[in-house]
Amino acid sequence: MADRADGRTAVEHATRAAEGLPFDPSEPLPRLRRELDTGTEGLSAREAARRLAVHGPNEVRRKAHPSFVRELTGQLLHPLALLLWAAAALAFVADLAVLGWAILAVIAVNAAFALLQERQAERAVETLARYLPEHALVVRDGKPLTVEARDLVPGDVIVLEEGDKVPADARVTEGGVEVDLSMLTGESVPAERMAAAGLLGAPLLEEPNLVFSGTTCVEGQARAVVFATGHHTELGRIAALSQRTRREASPLERQVKKVAWLIAGVATGMGAVFLVVGVAVGLPVTDSLMFAIGLLVANVPEGLLPTITLALAVGVRALARRGALVKRLSAVETLGSTGVICTDKTGTLTRNRMRLRALWTVAHGEEPGPWAQELARAAALCTTVTREADGELHGDPTEAALVAGAAEHGAPVDPDRRDAGRGALFRFDPRLRLMSVVQDDDRETGRARIVVKGAPEAVLARLVPGDGADSARTAAEGLARGGMRVLAVAVRDLPPGAGPPAHRQDAESGLTLLGLVGLYDPPRPEVAAAVRRCHEAGVRVHIVTGDNGATAEAVAREVGIGVPRLQVVAASESLGDEELDRLLLDGDAEIVFARSSPETKLKVADALRAHGRIVAMTGDGVNDAPALHRAHIGVAMGRSGTDVAREAAAMVLTDDDFATIVTAIESGRRVYDNVRKFIVYIFAHATPEIVPFLVFALSAGAVPLPLTVLQILAIDLGTETLPALALGRERSEPGVMERPPRPPHQSVISRDMLVRSWGYLGVTSAALVMAGYFYVLWRAGWQPGDPTDAGSPLHHAYVTATTATFVGIVTCQVGTAFAARTDHAALRAIGMFSNPLLLAGIAFELAFTAALVYAPPLQHLFGTAALPLDVVLLVATFPVLVWGTDELRRARRRHRRM
Repeated sequence: MADRADGRTAVEHATRAAEGLPFDPSEPLPRLRRELDTGTEGLSAREAARRLAVHGPNEVRRKAHPSFVRELTGQLLHPLALLLWAAAALAFVADLAVLGWAILAVIAVNAAFALLQERQAERAVETLARYLPEHALVVRDGKPLTVEARDLVPGDVIVLEEGDKVPADARVTEGGVEVDLSMLTGESVPAERMAAAGLLGAPLLEEPNLVFSGTTCVEGQARAVVFATGHHTELGRIAALSQRTRREASPLERQVKKVAWLIAGVATGMGAVFLVVGVAVGLPVTDSLMFAIGLLVANVPEGLLPTITLALAVGVRALARRGALVKRLSAVETLGSTGVICTDKTGTLTRNRMRLRALWTVAHGEEPGPWAQELARAAALCTTVTREADGELHGDPTEAALVAGAAEHGAPVDPDRRDAGRGALFRFDPRLRLMSVVQDDDRETGRARIVVKGAPEAVLARLVPGDGADSARTAAEGLARGGMRVLAVAVRDLPPGAGPPAHRQDAESGLTLLGLVGLYDPPRPEVAAAVRRCHEAGVRVHIVTGDNGATAEAVAREVGIGVPRLQVVAASESLGDEELDRLLLDGDAEIVFARSSPETKLKVADALRAHGRIVAMTGDGVNDAPALHRAHIGVAMGRSGTDVAREAAAMVLTDDDFATIVTAIESGRRVYDNVRKFIVYIFAHATPEIVPFLVFALSAGAVPLPLTVLQILAIDLGTETLPALALGRERSEPGVMERPPRPPHQSVISRDMLVRSWGYLGVTSAALVMAGYFYVLWRAGWQPGDPTDAGSPLHHAYVTATTATFVGIVTCQVGTAFAARTDHAALRAIGMFSNPLLLAGIAFELAFTAALVYAPPLQHLFGTAALPLDVVLLVATFPVLVWGTDELRRARRRHRRM
């Protein structure tokens, strides 16, 4: 009969497993036991084995990574990489194999670097498994038995004790425990879980009789029946959410792709048009083809992709020195456009360190005095924390705060002496919400005294009549509104010679109230200033926390969140999309989402994304991993955070400090501005590189080609890169944190940038460069149409002229580099010599150019010749002319805005 019942149960379990239906833990315990077909004696070993075959092992599942080949292909087919492929192909067509291989090396290095950065951000689910214990104490065939946690099945009866990790989701059937649920709820205070009836309509995480896999028992002892294992647990559900959320491209990544296609279209179109124009005006087909190749190479910014990559990497290193480890390069730029921060409370806005903040007595309120010292000392005596060899307190954080607070109020309690003078201990009972001790070392009376501490309503119910219970309830409500956790402390002196009570009900009755203690997790001192900077920068701050609303609201008001208006929402209640949209689109309010679940954080992130807001989401627990994945910027805590959160996030704060996020936003804005600066710098050279080919084509060859393809590649891959990278290290322009966040749809390349780079800077540079070219030719007696081929009398003058064009573009780059350092402000506002890396890059650029011009082996390779002194003096004026022209343009723009 038992075998048939067991077989029928296995079929029922197989049906549930196939349909993906976990057991409902909120139904009455007898019914749940019937559905699980289990009892106080647990399962038989045979039935447990059958259920293990049906439900599978109790472990978190992970999906396979995308193949390495697929990820590598994606990096190699990036639009800018495609442009580099085209540039390499053109180099090989033009018989410039050395530079062709150099471009291929740039493609390979960029792909490898990006691939390594991206792959390390995809391991969140793997680390979830670390939260499951290796072994569990289970009742099988009526006997306690230690088994591997992965072998647990629904229906198993497990034994939980202080210090144990919960191996599966279970319902408490006997006893009670305090459980640290912070990894799931974000709430720093341990939760009480006991054998009791459930709460009608409450979320599972708030049910008073449920414990969840991966959490830790802080105190107490209990038995529980397992109702969910593996991917059906809360831990498994969070893993599934983490895997379903996919990372989307950052604004910079999307815009760089758009820019790449724009450049490709312009380059291809211009090459095709001018190929036809060249043939139409009488150029030989081979010359026209060479012209088209040169035009394409001139338009392709070979240095743009490595420069962006290296600039972002520099930003990553700079943030790391300031306490923010960024795991994805593009996240640096995304931080700069962040418009909303959704922050956790505990450990981010606060220190995650409870402190004794308030002492209230019936006769004296919160006034200091010996009565407050007596209250603090009594509360510290009613604890079980121990002191480690290094002096740190070990145990429940609330009790550690009581012991530390007593010392701060002049009533220190030594844990060793406390234990030596203890006559009895009745540990905290989650059902009674009380703890009591009998101490015989009372300094004033010398007699044994019972000390009881616990929830105010539980302690006040055990006072002698007329002992100030009503005023204490009012005071407790006031302390709770201030965001504090409130405990009541009561005592009863034992007669001389009387022994300690044998039962706790005898000890915890007829009490006299000493007072109330208020414990508080204080905000970090630097957070208020950081929140003000957010408001100045147009960044809104919402709190999304598992804590209760009163505590979170108090912290929010203390640090300045909610200016001009704060709204508190109980996220544990059903929060529909329309209601959420209405809340988040309210331009004045900042919101506290209290009692948040993993789905709440995901819904908030999705709603903000749907309305075009760039979202930074902080978190430290396992429950935060899906939202950290989904937000544009997931920010995990490095000290207090879990491995899962750190793996899921794009950025990890090594100091767990909210102020570091604001510093990172400023750094992100600076990096984005600097990306725009070196794009202006790189694009400005397209015009002086293209104009020589246009002059050659439009003159039908009467003007010999002023610049060779090899010289263009020497500029784009040689002289251009280091100054561009140095521009990525520019300091912030004044007022960078006083402007609103950049709209996410705003392109990294604007019309104004193109006018500035291709127009003002580019046209000025082209005019100067062509003036230098014609100066050298006309000085040698050249007339349009004169032959300049090898062996002709003007050939050396022609080579010198092309060298002057090449050097002229390089010296114009120097002026462009100084001009690009600021977008609006005058150069003096940031300092002429405040970027030593740029000065070093320019020095290298000039030295490299000198080597190409004066070193005989490089002269032969690049087709250059030594420049006469007068030509050197001429091109030496180009930097000042280019920078001065742009400085005047910016001065006029600033004057018009005044």
